[in-house]
Amino acid sequence: MPVITTSAVGRAATVAAGAAVAGIGYASLVERNAFVLRETTMPVLQPGSASLRVLHISDLHMTPNQKLKQQWLRDLDRLEPDLVVNTGDNLSHQKAVPAVVQSLGGLLSRPGLFVFGSNDYFAPVPKNPLKYFKKDHRRTYGAPLPWQDLRAAFNERGWLDLTHVRRDLEVGGIRIATAGVDDPHLRRDRYDTIAGPLNPLADLRIGLTHSPEPRVLDRFADDGYDLVLAGHTHGGQLCVPGFGALVTNCGIDRSRVKGPSSWGEHTRLHVSAGIGTSPWAPYRFCCRPEATLLTLVAAPPKQPSTETGRGRSASAAIAR
Repeated sequence: MPVITTSAVGRAATVAAGAAVAGIGYASLVERNAFVLRETTMPVLQPGSASLRVLHISDLHMTPNQKLKQQWLRDLDRLEPDLVVNTGDNLSHQKAVPAVVQSLGGLLSRPGLFVFGSNDYFAPVPKNPLKYFKKDHRRTYGAPLPWQDLRAAFNERGWLDLTHVRRDLEVGGIRIATAGVDDPHLRRDRYDTIAGPLNPLADLRIGLTHSPEPRVLDRFADDGYDLVLAGHTHGGQLCVPGFGALVTNCGIDRSRVKGPSSWGEHTRLHVSAGIGTSPWAPYRFCCRPEATLLTLVAAPPKQPSTETGRGRSASAAIAR
């Protein structure tokens, strides 16, 4: 039997502690600021339609001093998207509204849609990270945030608030029927306010929700939406190589924690891994902060369905 000395145990503990410190340092200082643009093609348009470029941003969790994040966001306007969709959690500080508006810059001059999330309404607070493994844990709310000021700024620049509202618009010659709900994570969603048949003349039907809760996704799918966009999950934020996200912080399964997937036979879902983090949990591991440029293209002719609802569309990440 090998003899394990006290000094050997001490060296192993020192190595493990050093690796943990290095991992935390990387997650908080490097990867948290390693912003990436992911590009994804999603076949959701009517046959014969021209493609549509949609920039999906979510979970900025902005504080006034985050200059790297703000500059990276400003640079996204060079992508010249046809439509911008923001699925909430823009704020993490009482004085962050000017930083958000200035960072989005030219994007606010393009057609845009938005709904808000919990961290638009309430400031984040410290919490035990083990609570994320319990889906029904008690919610703790911070101080109110100036979401009304942010909504006014978005509206003034022409972005459409879809909170419990149905709106039709035309972008790039494509008629789009849209609707959204307030944050299901806070149980503020009232889907009945937007339920029912959609505009039969629409070429595309888009639904918005901050948290991709199955009860809401089911309602969008039942009403015939082609595409639902959501955020909230942060892609898991801390992921394990070869395994992926440990938690989703909502009701969806880990396979849908970020990127494109299917929800039922007709509806496509896209969940953004988000651009920021809570200031009380400023780290990411194997889950870089992201925005996504979605290229919507015509769907192929319908074939007999064998889909289980767990299919995933092709996607690619491009560092910017």
